[in-house]
Amino acid sequence: MDTMTLWHISGWEFAALAAAALLVGFSKTAVSGANTVSLAIFAAVLPARASTGILLPILIAGDVLAVLTYRRHAHWPTLWRLFPAVAAGVVGGTLFLMWADDSMVRTSIGAILLMMAGVTLWRRRRTGADGEEPDSIATRSGRVKARSYGVLGGFTTMVANAGGPVMSMYLLSAGFRKLGFLGTSAFFFLIVNVSKVPFSVGLGLIDGNSLLLDAALVAFVVPGAILGKWAVDRINQRLFEQLVIAATVLGGLQLLLR
Repeated sequence: MDTMTLWHISGWEFAALAAAALLVGFSKTAVSGANTVSLAIFAAVLPARASTGILLPILIAGDVLAVLTYRRHAHWPTLWRLFPAVAAGVVGGTLFLMWADDSMVRTSIGAILLMMAGVTLWRRRRTGADGEEPDSIATRSGRVKARSYGVLGGFTTMVANAGGPVMSMYLLSAGFRKLGFLGTSAFFFLIVNVSKVPFSVGLGLIDGNSLLLDAALVAFVVPGAILGKWAVDRINQRLFEQLVIAATVLGGLQLLLR
C-alpha cells in the first residue's frame, strides 16, 4: 500500500487533517458520530484505503481521553451484550475489505447510516421523546436489536471507521441519557478500535509511514477533547440527541455523494 508520510503532504492538507483530528477529540467527548466528518476529510486528503489505517490510531487516542473523562458512566451490561455481535461484524468487515473497492464501501456504509437514522427517528416518534430505558435491552426484542446493531457497528467500524453513528443510533434508541451514552460509547470504541489494530496491520492499512503521520496529528486530538468536555456540559439532552442524529445523517450523505 502506498501510505502517506508527513513530507508528502502540503501545508493546507496537513491543516485539514489537523482540523479533522481536533474534531475526533470533540466527537469523543461531546457529539458521538460527528467524526464521520473527519472520516470524509481524511479520505479526501489521503488515498481512501490508506486513510482508514491512518485515522485508527487517532481515534484510539480520542477513545482514551473519552474513557478518562466518562469512565464512571459506562453501562457494562450493554457492552457485554454487544461485543459478540461486534466481533462477528469486524470479521465480516475484514473479509469485505479484501475484495470491495472504495466506491462500494462508501455506498454501503452511507446507506446503512441513513437507514439507522431513519429507524431511530421512527422509533422515537412512536415511543415518545424519552424512548426506552437502558434496562429494556434485557428483553428478547432488545437482545435482537443489540445483535443487529452490533454486527452493523462492527462491520462499519472495520471497513471505514464509521461505526460511531451506528452505535449512536443504538444507544439513543435504547434510551441512554447524555453521560451514560458518552461513557458507554467511550469504553465500547476503545475496546473495539484496539481490537481492530491487528486486522488493519494484516491488511497493510497501518505501517511505519502511517504511524509517523499519526504522531504528528495526535496532539490535535487533546484540545478537541477539552473543547468537547466544555461544550457537553452546556448542551441539554434534546439538543444533544438532535446533534447526534444530524451528524449521522450528514456522515451518511457524505459517503453516498462522494
